Amino acid sequence: MAFKDYKQLELNTIASEILTFWETEKIFEKSISSNENSTPYIFYEGPPSANGLPGIHHVMARTIKDIFCRYKTQKGFKVERKAGWDTHGLPVELGVEKELNITKEDIGKKLSIEKYNNACREAVMRYTDVWNELTKKIGFWVDMDNPYITYKTKYIESVWWLLKEIYKKGLIYKGYTVQPYSPKAGTGLSSHELNQPGTYKDVSDVSITAMFKILNSSLPEELETDSDLFFLAWTTTPWTLPSNTALTISKKINYVVIDTFNLYTEKPIRVLLAKDLINKVFDNKFVEINSSKDLLFKSTKKKIPFLIINQVKGDRLIDVRYEKIWEDAPLPNDNHENAYRVISGDFVTTDEGTGIVHTAPTFGSDDALAASQASPPVPPLLTKDKNGELVPLVDLQGKFIDNLKIIGGKYVKNEYYNEDQKPEKSVDVEICIHLKEKNRAFKVEKYIHSYPNCWRTDKPILYYPLDSWFIGVSKIRDKLVSLNKQINWIPSSTGEKRFSNWLSSANDWNLSRSRYWGIPLPIWRTKDNSETKVIGSVNELKSEIIKSINNKHMEFNPIEAFEVDNMEEENYDKIDLHKDTLDNIILSSEEGKPMYRENDLIDVWFDSGAMPYAQVHYPFENKNLVDEKKIFPADYIAEGVDQTRGWFYTLHVISTIVFNSISYKNVISNGLVLDKNGQKMSKRLGNSIDPFEIISRYGPDATRWYMISNSNPWDNLRFDIDGVDEISRKFFGTLFNTYSFFVLYANIDEFDVNKKNIPITKRPEIDRWIISELNRLIEEVDEAFDKYDATKAARNISTFVNDLLSNWYVRLSRRRFWKGVLSNDKLAAYHTLFECLNKVCRLIAPLAPFFADRLFLDLNKENRSEVKDSVHLTVFPSSNDQYRDTDLEKKMNYARDISSLALSIRKRNQIKVRQPLNKLIVPAKNILEKKSIESISELICAEINVKKIEIIDDSSGIIVKYVKPNLKILGPKYGRSINELKNKLEALQKNQIDLLEKGESISISIKQEIINISPSEVLIEYKDIEGWIVANNDKITVALDTRLNESLLHEGLAREFINRLQNLRKQSGFEVTDKIILYLTPDKTLDKVFVNHLDYIKNEVLAKDIVIKKEVKKGENIVFDQIKTFVELCKVKPK
Repeated sequence: MAFKDYKQLELNTIASEILTFWETEKIFEKSISSNENSTPYIFYEGPPSANGLPGIHHVMARTIKDIFCRYKTQKGFKVERKAGWDTHGLPVELGVEKELNITKEDIGKKLSIEKYNNACREAVMRYTDVWNELTKKIGFWVDMDNPYITYKTKYIESVWWLLKEIYKKGLIYKGYTVQPYSPKAGTGLSSHELNQPGTYKDVSDVSITAMFKILNSSLPEELETDSDLFFLAWTTTPWTLPSNTALTISKKINYVVIDTFNLYTEKPIRVLLAKDLINKVFDNKFVEINSSKDLLFKSTKKKIPFLIINQVKGDRLIDVRYEKIWEDAPLPNDNHENAYRVISGDFVTTDEGTGIVHTAPTFGSDDALAASQASPPVPPLLTKDKNGELVPLVDLQGKFIDNLKIIGGKYVKNEYYNEDQKPEKSVDVEICIHLKEKNRAFKVEKYIHSYPNCWRTDKPILYYPLDSWFIGVSKIRDKLVSLNKQINWIPSSTGEKRFSNWLSSANDWNLSRSRYWGIPLPIWRTKDNSETKVIGSVNELKSEIIKSINNKHMEFNPIEAFEVDNMEEENYDKIDLHKDTLDNIILSSEEGKPMYRENDLIDVWFDSGAMPYAQVHYPFENKNLVDEKKIFPADYIAEGVDQTRGWFYTLHVISTIVFNSISYKNVISNGLVLDKNGQKMSKRLGNSIDPFEIISRYGPDATRWYMISNSNPWDNLRFDIDGVDEISRKFFGTLFNTYSFFVLYANIDEFDVNKKNIPITKRPEIDRWIISELNRLIEEVDEAFDKYDATKAARNISTFVNDLLSNWYVRLSRRRFWKGVLSNDKLAAYHTLFECLNKVCRLIAPLAPFFADRLFLDLNKENRSEVKDSVHLTVFPSSNDQYRDTDLEKKMNYARDISSLALSIRKRNQIKVRQPLNKLIVPAKNILEKKSIESISELICAEINVKKIEIIDDSSGIIVKYVKPNLKILGPKYGRSINELKNKLEALQKNQIDLLEKGESISISIKQEIINISPSEVLIEYKDIEGWIVANNDKITVALDTRLNESLLHEGLAREFINRLQNLRKQSGFEVTDKIILYLTPDKTLDKVFVNHLDYIKNEVLAKDIVIKKEVKKGENIVFDQIKTFVELCKVKPK
């Protein structure tokens, strides 16, 4: 048999060839069908949106998903994976609006809702081909031919069913509340959307401490005054001041009245604020005085005086009234007599501000709650528009209504303007200037604070009063937290802290979205809200439409073509359940009244959270799959850590409410993919990475391996292209070279894996060692994958391949492969290396699926004991305890440690490994250690190129230890006494040093004082012997004789000369078995080398003869050390 040989490693070519092989042979399909009757392993694919192009972070996310599905397949599970597309929501709509050059307000006017939704439908699947291509190229196996699509009618019907189930449990309600609202997106946002990573940003806004003029007639007796008195209230949103209807204080806080001057008008003013905040409000621009005589604006040159004249408890201020601060603002439409007064609130503190909170119930949830709980309630500032509807002073676009004179028609945030229309002064600044002029601004300054932005438009949100439908999540918080404890989170901290904390304080879920492209709320109500119907199926809707037609509310049935109980896809494709269809459907109440659909759509996060059921059209089809736990809950899901407030959350909420169950058992939350400097990638910064370019250049395997092995998936990855290149060279290059080494000699010797095999127990010690290490690796990797720790698995495999297999086993065994006769020893080496490679390709299959299959196919092409078509159809290896030898592993690792120390001495002293040295001394602490070193001395000698190893008693005194202070610890501790301490430590006896090495403390005397010295406070080192260099680690000490005599020098030159000749053989394209004649020009140093090493050189380079000539016409110069010669290699033709 002959193994396939390659000239060089081309990972991208391998990937392309294997991808074609998978598709031709239907390997993915076979991986499922071959485990048809096995236990299912359930995986959910979090649906991406295909209206945008995939990025490098998607490679990371999809790799993490793929790894464990492949692993579980190899473990014998049936692992079906269904792709999906998230087709609704803001990303799609905003993209379409940009393409069509329209705004949300144009929909239904310039462009019909039907045409707009058709445009969205076309746009959302625009890049599916690109996504599918990337998915294939990175080796993510998922069924892309039969994906679930969230805009399909069957999917929508399942979503409706879920909503009706939640409604039946009494958890869906409608409320008019202040909610996060995105003017640029034109819709309200849920609390979990508002808490997506990156939504809160530090911004510099104008803040104002405003002055509210008190109506003196409402003051308590102890504060009565003839002068104007003002409440001071601080806000970072001056645009909300025109909507102020209350001031909120704390009944427990002490407040003071102060006389001073206005910074801007220089007029005398009397103000009221919290006593504890005087020093913050009256900062270094002010100075406190003790007498009214000094209360003169110009009594000091730089600072404004202030005088405390009275004090009052907060509870005495309740119901004190004041004038509205913005004269153009209308009065509240309802109960305006209850506005513009002081109320109390528990949220008022003296941490910042003035201890008096400006309260605009229209634009703040805390404000609205405090206002509603006051007695009587304080009304929000709502006024009637031209249609007689009650509206706030700011419209849904984020503009002030027109009749507010100087600020009418202006956006409340400059970010809402187009760049070319943005005014120099924001409306906040305009408001502050106006209040300054009116003597109503005490202080105006910049303030840096955290403010939320819309997660899709990246523009500031407003808190806005909206009529919305909610899911009462707050009622099931305890259940959500309890079920979360059943989920295995990777890392655990995400579930135990981040997710659990979020659940324990979860707000009710705002379902309503004031948009056009999405699943419509299946809720119809009468105009007087006396009756509500929630539709849970198409059959139910059709039945209700018939009733409506009978009651003359509709003339025809728009879904007439739909056949009840016909589950064929063609039947469902006859109808569309989007807004443009449903808004025209009027249902009939039980009393015969018309019922109209609630105008909003469903939060798109509900779409994705419904996928476990909607992907199979539950409960209308495949009911048993969910009810019998065949596809629910998932065994495994994975997405970015941001999904703790997104998909992870909505999956958990829906399954908890409807099924009283978790929806996933194991979940990995991966971190962000940043650039190599830790910055977020973006086209604007020019640091984004094209995933196709990386894959084309380095192949998917190196990309996947780099992403997984570089850092834990849940940590942020700093993506560095050089790191991918390094993985390609160091890991895959090493594994490829190991395979090439095996193939080179296996093909020469016509090694046949099907023929005679040497039992492992009868193989040489080094074979038994690497087989033992292989079985240890299998156990570790299997355990790591089982615990969803792909990083540990990848790193352990890398260590085995690079350090143990290639750098130790192959290096130390290479002469066994070079031997001419196919002896039992050589057969043992072949079978050992074959088994290692054959097991490694199975271990790396989940991580590097393309290279793994290439290696598997090349190794097993003619292996009659291997019947599988692909490595991905094989069983994951099992560790065999019979072949584990922990004592042998320890012994070999001891040899590696000794060799590593000796080689570090060579490197530090620039002594080439090819230069033989005479001796290595190794101290042994006891007889067992001495025997252990003796048993591996031959290996060590070969590895570090020394003639012999001398093992000495640790107490022989040949290698002398000494102690010096750890200056970082003892320097600050003993200061000027450190030199005396240093001398004392260097004079320690061997028994004292032994105690320190054992981890015990010792006592010494410094300046007639006994002090204790612990091992961590000192460093134990070794004195070099003349001609020797000493090195040590925590457990081992070695001394290397670096002295060279003429014999050692000549042998070193012979080895270096051989290396140069071997390189020339390769460059000349000679086969390993080709014999040569070597012609070279004379060199005196070479002549001396040839005296004792001529035959050795000839054997190593397969030279039948070495001929020295005065002149060599063709060839290459070889120059190193003292040698300079011109060399020609001539191939000997076989007879």
